Amino acid sequence: MVRVRTGMHGDGLRPLLNKKRGVKMKFQIKRKEKRGFKKAYPKQEFDIAKIFAKRVYNEFGEFVKAIVLFGSTVKKGKAHDIDVLVVLDDIKVEFTEDIVQTYRIILQKIVADTEPERLHIQTMKFTSFWEYVRVGDPVAINILRYGVALIDTGFFDPLQALLDEGRIRPSKEAISTYFYMAPSSIHKAKQHMLTAGVDMYWAVIDAAHAALMKHGEIPPSPDHVADIMEKTLIKERKVSKKSANTMREMYALFKGINNRKIKEITGKEYDMYKKKAEEFVKEMEKFIRKN
Repeated sequence: MVRVRTGMHGDGLRPLLNKKRGVKMKFQIKRKEKRGFKKAYPKQEFDIAKIFAKRVYNEFGEFVKAIVLFGSTVKKGKAHDIDVLVVLDDIKVEFTEDIVQTYRIILQKIVADTEPERLHIQTMKFTSFWEYVRVGDPVAINILRYGVALIDTGFFDPLQALLDEGRIRPSKEAISTYFYMAPSSIHKAKQHMLTAGVDMYWAVIDAAHAALMKHGEIPPSPDHVADIMEKTLIKERKVSKKSANTMREMYALFKGINNRKIKEITGKEYDMYKKKAEEFVKEMEKFIRKN
């Protein structure tokens, strides 16, 4: 055997020439360091996730493409959900209704036998996860960024490497989709405020009806509640005059929202209505308990 020097020393390349077997290359391989995200998860939570992943893989085998621990780190001394993503192979396996139902039943049993109070499992098809990564979906990106593969059949770690190298970027479709979701979310937030206004009205009207019934009155229609309160409870000084004003104000709010004349409630207005509704309910409760 003849050694052929190439001018490189130390840990450099050193080809070896063998007359019978030809040329072989002998060189040192530098291993890449693995991600250190495992350290971000407390040992107890990580071990629970590992036990769950092992049981799932033992049960389903190659049907599982990956099992990933993700989510925010667990704060010391506080029990949080242990978020785990299970990616299933829908390339080789056809997802029939029987298969899906069987998977759900077995998965629920595994969760129940492992840590039912804390394990929070999400399941996704392989093609769906791949598509989310392809378009740069923020949810998939965060799973790649912070996730730890407990089971990986060979696709999750490479995707993490591509993300680290900056080779996975959001597509134009993903940017457009998420941007157009923003106005819709704002609209929903406004609707939630209006719904809260209606809920506060019902709190007031229900409390008023209860108080009037306690006084021996037949519950009137909502538009007459304030008048009946003035003629009975307020006249007899059972409740304050302010309560009738609140009743009228909340009824006007309800009618305005219902007729779509009121299209938005500001945060300041919400706080005002909430305070008045709470004070009204407390006053009616005091009257009911006292009499």
